Amino acid sequence: MLGYLSGGRRWLLCCYYCTIGKAEECRERGGGEGARELEMGLKSILLGSCKIARLRRSSSMVNRSRMKLWMMRAMTTVLLWACFVQLMAVGEMWRPRLLNSWPSCFSYIPSSSDSALAVELSPGPVKIVRPPKRVYKNNGYLLVSCNGGLNQMRAAICDMVAIARYLNVTLIVPELDKASFWADPSEFQDIFDVDHFITSLRDEVRILKELPPRLKRRVELGLSYSLPPVSWSDISYYHNQILPLLLRYKVVHLNKTDTRLANNGLPLDIQKLRCRVNYDALKFTPQIEELGRRVISILRQNGPFLVLHLRYEMDMLAFSGCTQGCNDGETEELTRMRYAYPWWKEKVIDSDMKRREGLCPLTPEETALTLRALNIDPNIQIYIASGEIYGGKRRMASLASAFPNLVSKETLLKPEDLRFFQNHSSQMAALDYLVASESDIFVPTYDGNMAKVVEGHRRFSGYKKTISLDRKFLVYMIDQYNNGSLSWDELSFSIKEAHAHRMGTPHPRIVIPDRPKEEEYFYSNPYECLNIDQSEEPLQMA
Repeated sequence: MLGYLSGGRRWLLCCYYCTIGKAEECRERGGGEGARELEMGLKSILLGSCKIARLRRSSSMVNRSRMKLWMMRAMTTVLLWACFVQLMAVGEMWRPRLLNSWPSCFSYIPSSSDSALAVELSPGPVKIVRPPKRVYKNNGYLLVSCNGGLNQMRAAICDMVAIARYLNVTLIVPELDKASFWADPSEFQDIFDVDHFITSLRDEVRILKELPPRLKRRVELGLSYSLPPVSWSDISYYHNQILPLLLRYKVVHLNKTDTRLANNGLPLDIQKLRCRVNYDALKFTPQIEELGRRVISILRQNGPFLVLHLRYEMDMLAFSGCTQGCNDGETEELTRMRYAYPWWKEKVIDSDMKRREGLCPLTPEETALTLRALNIDPNIQIYIASGEIYGGKRRMASLASAFPNLVSKETLLKPEDLRFFQNHSSQMAALDYLVASESDIFVPTYDGNMAKVVEGHRRFSGYKKTISLDRKFLVYMIDQYNNGSLSWDELSFSIKEAHAHRMGTPHPRIVIPDRPKEEEYFYSNPYECLNIDQSEEPLQMA
């Protein structure tokens, strides 16, 4: 039996038996009391030793249990982290769906008092579900310098993103024009939400805020290639002419971007990407968006409103050579300005002939007659979306008399609200763009870039009423009325009849082969992107 015990315990047991023997001997000699004390003391020692052994064994078991528990916690943490990483990878696809379908206990329910001040913005396009970041072999880096005003640059940015996607290159955030007539020093991030721009398109194209240092050094050493692409080019031009340059130089700089991609004849996915950039990726900065909402809220509190894009600023008149209604001093001033800018190619202009051809913006006086003839409510708020009107109050008198509720951003907002926008024409234009996109009626007096791009945005948002004025017809009819050949009723009937189908309603985009400047602009009628029956041909030959 002793063979199964450890050495220490065997020794104690032997001592115990030995002591018992000594105790018996002691009893026999008559010392019973001492024998009992000896026996009890040894029993205590033996029992204490057993308790210590049991405590040690228990402590060892506790330590092993704690180690197992720690290991289980560590493995659980690793497993949960792996699951979290996987969920983050697919979160973009599922989060919008979950947020839209599950009620939230944190949802805000506006009160009736809040709703009175709420901005009645139209529902935007359905949020695009974005898959994870697109991975592709990078064929180079595309630098872009935009030219023109805000809306010309906006359309160009959409084109450049589509081109970068098609060529599988990395796009550097576009540089905005600072050398044109407006001399606006704004950078991309001063007007657009640059982080949203980059992340919202990550599943299509890689966009960086700047070149990597090594490539930036190459550009500084003149080892890149710079050129203006051919206007109105189809996508094959970029594949055959621009891609080889990218593969050779790694960095290509496109120093002109206005209308460098064709309206028509492009793959459907390219057209849809142009729309996605325009209506989803190119959001204005939070500051501009907030100020735009404030202006819209003020207007909505007073009822419906019309936005009049009255393109009658000094630069427009000097560039176009249109001087109808100007005195001799103003005509001379506009001519001097036209000759002062070498990139305005046309210098000698016959203003009367150009006006009869419908190539001049309507004057404020012609605009007043047109709106009256169209039976626009004289009490409606009219928001003037433009810069300073050339000729000031003298030229605006007839319009103000016919429609007394004329307002502008300058009259609706406090000077401190616009302080940071002063001398930043593109940021001011962005504010007008937001208000024009949300108005009940939009009326441009000239088919410039803002008129076209806003018209397209309003089509995309559900065919809001946009009156596209036939200036050639209007000028002829107004002249007939002014010389007494037409009565007011005849003028009004004719103008309403001519514009019955020019209210922004759906129609296939008009194509004029080999004359892209004269055909319908893609961004004014992005037919391929509209939520309509696509069984109808998206293009209509003129």
